[in-house]
Amino acid sequence: MIMGNKSMSIVLAISTLLVAAGCAEIQKSNAIATERELAAAGFQMKFAKTPEQVAKVGSLPQRKLTHTAGPDGQNLFLWADATDCKCLYVGTEAAYDRYEQLSINQQIAIDNEMAAMNWGAWGAWGPLW
Repeated sequence: MIMGNKSMSIVLAISTLLVAAGCAEIQKSNAIATERELAAAGFQMKFAKTPEQVAKVGSLPQRKLTHTAGPDGQNLFLWADATDCKCLYVGTEAAYDRYEQLSINQQIAIDNEMAAMNWGAWGAWGPLW
């Protein structure tokens, strides 16, 4: 039986919603992983507690590491998350350097793990493909 236009539209709409929800979960998972790395590197997490602070966190670039000058002129790095934790991660130049090193070390570990796997002639698909 061929689906009617209305049924096809409903299936398409549901599929689109499921894909969008999946993408949102991946973005949230990536943000959580980044926030854990920032905390491990020494970034300080500051919650937005007042409406003014929530608005300030919301006005910053979201889930992107940005650079700014602190009140005393030192370099500060910011990561704003107004969606989930409604917080701001603030780090010094030293914390930023540790974060970069952690990210590099994590990528090296992933690369080493992939290289250590014996894929054989079939690669990741295996012989059953």
